Amino acid sequence: MKPVIAIIGRPNVGKSTLFNRLHRRGKAIVIDEPGATRDRNYADCNWLDHPFMLIDTGGFEPASTTEILTQMREQTLLAIEEADLIIFLMDSRDGLAPADQEIAKLLRATDKLVFYAVNKIDGPRHEALIADFYRLGIEQLYAVSAQHGVGIDEFMDDIVKFIPKGLASPPEDEDIIRIAVIGKPNAGKSSLVNRILGYERTIANPLPGTTRDAIDTEFTKNGRKFLLIDTAGIRRKSRISLNLEKYSIVQAIKAIERADIALLMIDAVDGISDQELKIAGLVLERGTACIIVVNKWDTIKKDNSSVPEYTENIRYKAKFLDFAPVIFVSATTGQRVDKIFPLVERIYAQYSRRIETGELNRKMRQIIEMNPPPGMGDQPRLFKYITQVSVKPPTFILFLQNKGSLHFSYERYLVNRIQETFGFSEIPIRLYFRKKDA
Repeated sequence: MKPVIAIIGRPNVGKSTLFNRLHRRGKAIVIDEPGATRDRNYADCNWLDHPFMLIDTGGFEPASTTEILTQMREQTLLAIEEADLIIFLMDSRDGLAPADQEIAKLLRATDKLVFYAVNKIDGPRHEALIADFYRLGIEQLYAVSAQHGVGIDEFMDDIVKFIPKGLASPPEDEDIIRIAVIGKPNAGKSSLVNRILGYERTIANPLPGTTRDAIDTEFTKNGRKFLLIDTAGIRRKSRISLNLEKYSIVQAIKAIERADIALLMIDAVDGISDQELKIAGLVLERGTACIIVVNKWDTIKKDNSSVPEYTENIRYKAKFLDFAPVIFVSATTGQRVDKIFPLVERIYAQYSRRIETGELNRKMRQIIEMNPPPGMGDQPRLFKYITQVSVKPPTFILFLQNKGSLHFSYERYLVNRIQETFGFSEIPIRLYFRKKDA
C-alpha cells in the first residue's frame, strides 16, 4: 500500500491550497472561507518518485461544541488514525493560536511522525513571524507558502525521506469500477456511501449540502475493486448563495467525468424534479453510465402498483435516460442496498464491452437491410463499414459515402438497434458518422 500523509490544522490556514499544490490538479475546494473543506479528501501524489496518498481534512476545532464542527474534528481524528505521516499546518499571520496548542498536545500523544509547517511565509519580510511558533517546543519548523510554493521543495524532500519502506505504489488497476454518487443536497448520498462501506466514511448530516468535496474511497467487494466517489449536492443556481457552492458544482461535474457509473439519487418523498433532470443531463453529455437510485423508499406509503407507477413517472420525465435501470432503496435501513452492486457489475460489463469488427459489420448490414434509410431504397453501398473505436462508453464510427444523406431520426434508429443487438440496452453509446470516399 501507499503511505498516507494527512494535512491537519485549524480552519483557513491553507490546508487545501497545500493539498492542491502537492496534488497539482486543483482537486480540493480553495476559498477564503473558514471550514470550506468538511470531509476528508484523498488524492494520489508523487514526490521524487515517492508515491503516497494525501489526505486533506476539515479544519480542526478542539473546543468546538457545534455539531458540524464536532463532526469535522472526528473526521480529522480518523485521518490521523489512517495516516503514516502527518503535516500540521499553521498560519503565520494569526500567530500561535490556542487551538494550535491544543492540536499540538493531541499530536504529542500519537506515535505518528509529525511535520510542523508554518504557512503564508511568502518572502523574507514574513520570516520573523515563525518565531512565535517555537513556543510549541518543536525543534524543526518549516516556513512555507502553499500559495506561492516558497519552501515546499525542501519541506517535501525531508518528508519523503521518512516514508516507510515496503510501501511502494502498486500498478494502477485499469479494471477498477469507478462509481460517482450524485444528486441534489439531502438526497441521502453520504448515508448510502456509509451503508455500502459499513462505516461512517463521510459526514451524514440532515443539513442539506453537508458534503462539499468529492470524496474517494477504494474498496473491494466480492473480489472486485471499486472506487466510490461521494459528491457534493448540485444545487439550483438560484440557491447558490456562497462562492463555495459554486466550487462544489465543479467538483460534482469532475466526479461525473471520472466515473464509469453514476448513481443518481432521488428522494422518494420529493420525486424526480427538474434539478435531477439537469444532473442527469450532465451524466448523459459525458457518456457516463447511470443507475437511478430512489432513496428513502421506506418512508413511502405504497402498494403493489407503487414501483411500476413511480418508475413510469421517472421514464416519462427523463425520456433521454430510458435505458438507465431504476432501483428502490433505503440507505437508512439498508433495504435493497445489497442489490446495487450486482446491478453495477452488470452495467459495467456492458459499458466496457468491445464487439469484434467482423461481427459488428455483419449484424450492422442486417440492421440496415431490415430498414433502409427513407428515400434511399436498397443502396447497400451507401454504408461502407462500422468500427468500434473505444469503450466506456462504447463508441462507434460508421463510414458513409455521403454523410449528409441520413436524417436524424434514422441516426436514432441505428443507435437503438446497436444497443438492442449488441447488449448495450442499459447504457449510453456514441455513434459518429464519417464520409469516406468510394
